[in-house]
Amino acid sequence: MAIAYDDQNIFAKILRGEIPNNTVLETDHTLAFRDIAPQAPVHVLVIPKGPYVSYDHFAAAASDAEIVDFNRTVAKVCAMLNIALDSGGAGFRAISNSGAHGVQEVPHYHLHILGGTPMGRMVSKSVQA
Repeated sequence: MAIAYDDQNIFAKILRGEIPNNTVLETDHTLAFRDIAPQAPVHVLVIPKGPYVSYDHFAAAASDAEIVDFNRTVAKVCAMLNIALDSGGAGFRAISNSGAHGVQEVPHYHLHILGGTPMGRMVSKSVQA
């Protein structure tokens, strides 16, 4: 089953230049920019420029060049923002929400990079039958 991409989502509009952003780093295949409602001292969104809805869609359908560029851009952004462990940072959290159960708000794959403070537990233990 093909995943339908909504080219009117906010990130598609940012990629087309219709909505401004606070760019951290841009490459041929990837854009990293500061979140407009940061949840930590460092809160950057990293998005592929291609029309991918979720992480699994990106991982299955993106070209090797897009996947490598995306991951290397994440590493560069973390180093630039002094949160990467190998640049002396204290670490970060990377989050990608997918679909309704993942509480994905924008239907364009994006990775949240949060750092600059201890993050606490990732999720509370809540299992329902």
